[in-house]
Amino acid sequence: MLIVIIGALTIGLSLGLLGSGGSAITVPVLVYVVGHSPKESVAESMAIVGLISIAAAIPYAKSKDIDWNSVWIFGIPAMIGTLLGAWLAGFASGELQLMVFGGVLLLAVTLMVRKPGPTGDDCRSEIARDSAIWKMAIEGSVVGVVTGFVGVGGGFLIVPALVLMRKIPMRLAIGTSLAIVTIKAAVGFAKYEHYLLTHGMSVDTNTILIFSVVGIFGSQLGWKINTHLDQRRLRQVFAGLLTAIAIFVLVREASPLLMSKPKPADAIENARLSKIAEVACREGKCQLE
Repeated sequence: MLIVIIGALTIGLSLGLLGSGGSAITVPVLVYVVGHSPKESVAESMAIVGLISIAAAIPYAKSKDIDWNSVWIFGIPAMIGTLLGAWLAGFASGELQLMVFGGVLLLAVTLMVRKPGPTGDDCRSEIARDSAIWKMAIEGSVVGVVTGFVGVGGGFLIVPALVLMRKIPMRLAIGTSLAIVTIKAAVGFAKYEHYLLTHGMSVDTNTILIFSVVGIFGSQLGWKINTHLDQRRLRQVFAGLLTAIAIFVLVREASPLLMSKPKPADAIENARLSKIAEVACREGKCQLE
């Protein structure tokens, strides 16, 4: 239980500090610590991150650190993409989702350590005349599909896009990301819950409640300390954490696949025995069941 509480607190801190990274921690904790199936964990992650994001976005909204134009420009295509990604996930195994999840985390690390574009309060005036709206819509759709498939909020992809394309300050990008993640998570959870119900499964409401309550506390704490930390150093540290999680997930899920492959000698022996059985059957020496 202590590990679960620490994990939930870390999820909230991540969302409050960075506007991203919550699901990157939630899914592995639910799968490898709590012991839920990948499909259930993805759905629960959507609910947990969505609820925490709502609470985390409130103080940003009060301080007017949410760009609502970007929320709709990026959020609506992302919402549609999330539905498509969640639908595609219904045709994939849980193991495949986790491996794609690990790959997405590595992509997130690349974006997080990338040098951001110009930031600062003077950038707010550039928002209205930014001409990359169609690029934002396309990226929103792509982010929606990817995050809907692997069950993450996608803040680690949204924040860099807002900073680089919309040229908005980091703090404004964080608040905007939280609003977008909330919308996407609600849509994704509804789609995944429908899938679970049609396959005789469902989410664990107690798990969602515990993670959400502890995570909301962490998000409020993260918001309060956000202005007192070096944002670049913070993102570098968190990128290191995501790298470790990605490597763990990829190794954990790839190992059974690699170990299940027969050794060359075993493959040759199996082929030899199969050939002997085939010859015996042709000679009428095999028994029919």
